[in-house]
Amino acid sequence: MLSMLLLAACVPRPQEQQEANTAQRASAVAAFGTVQQVFQHPRCQNCHIPGDAPLQFDAGIPHAMNIVRGPEGKGARGFACVSCHGEANSPASFGPKAPPGAPHWQLPPPEHKMAWIGLPPKQLCAAIKDRKFNGDRDLAALLKHVSEDKLVLWGWNPGGQRAPVPVAHTEFVARFSQWTAAGGPCPE
Repeated sequence: MLSMLLLAACVPRPQEQQEANTAQRASAVAAFGTVQQVFQHPRCQNCHIPGDAPLQFDAGIPHAMNIVRGPEGKGARGFACVSCHGEANSPASFGPKAPPGAPHWQLPPPEHKMAWIGLPPKQLCAAIKDRKFNGDRDLAALLKHVSEDKLVLWGWNPGGQRAPVPVAHTEFVARFSQWTAAGGPCPE
C-alpha cells in the first residue's frame, strides 16, 4: 500500500502534465524566434530563394552576371557556382567583395528550394518541417544539418565585409535543439 502511495505521489496528474506540456510548447515557440532570426538573415536567405537567381551582399540584391540555380542547384551548365566560389573564403588581399567560399557551395536544388524570404513565422516553421520542401529531413536530420554542415557554418564566418549571422552558432543550435525536442511547434 505504501509503495502505491509513493508511486502515486511521483506520477504527474493530468492537469500538471498539461501545464508542463503547455510551458514546454511556449518555450519551444519562443526558441523558434531565434531560428527565424537566423533563417531570415541575408547569410541564409540569399541562397534560400523562391526563384532561380541567388541574391548577394547584406542588401540581398540579385547576383551579378545573371547567375541562376541550374538543374541541381550548382549553377548553370558551363558556369557552376564553384567557378568563382572556392572551398573557403578568398584571402583578404583579394578585396572585401571577393567571392566567398565554403565546401559544396551551391543553392538548394530546384525541387527543394527551401525558400523562406518574407514568410511569416507560422509559414516559415511549417516550411522548415515539410519533408517535401526540406530535402526529406526529419527534425533530427535538420538539427544535424544546421549544427554540422560546413556551408551552413559559413554564415558565421562569411569573410569580406559581409555581416555574419548575429546570433552565436552555439546559441542558435541550442534554440534549434530546444524547438526540435518539443516536436517543432509552430507559432500561432
